[in-house]
Amino acid sequence: MIKYKIFLIISVIILNGCVGVSSSGVLGTGVSIATDPRTIGTQIDDNIMQKNLSGKIVNMNAKYLLSVKPKVIDGRIFITGKVQTIEEKLKITKLAWEIKGARSVKNDLKIKEEFNFQQYAKDLLITSQLRTAMIASKKIKSSNYNIDTHKKKNLYIWYCSK
Repeated sequence: MIKYKIFLIISVIILNGCVGVSSSGVLGTGVSIATDPRTIGTQIDDNIMQKNLSGKIVNMNAKYLLSVKPKVIDGRIFITGKVQTIEEKLKITKLAWEIKGARSVKNDLKIKEEFNFQQYAKDLLITSQLRTAMIASKKIKSSNYNIDTHKKKNLYIWYCSK
């Protein structure tokens, strides 16, 4: 009887340690399986999509290895970081849409340049005016579009969800 209790206590300690080790940092994501509401299959799919996108971005330009960070949650892609030009931002957005299983893309990349408050305010005003016009229109679902204004001249609008 005592051997059985000792065996049971040792088994619980060993198994508890295994669960703790295996549930944290699965596939290098740093997300705990035990606390993540997504299924394990969804977590694996998201991780594969994230690694594919990271690889495509680095293949496009190796300098983005550290400056651009994609994150995928339930097939929704979030991209953050800094790029040199607006064209590179658009290329990265296009790469994200090409990933199999992408449900939506939210591109929060910033353009590396000196900050000019006056220019930023003008761009924000243009973006706000267009967003307001889209919200007022009953024919356009404005939440499906992403608007990006750059130096008053370049206005980029793209469809955000499938």
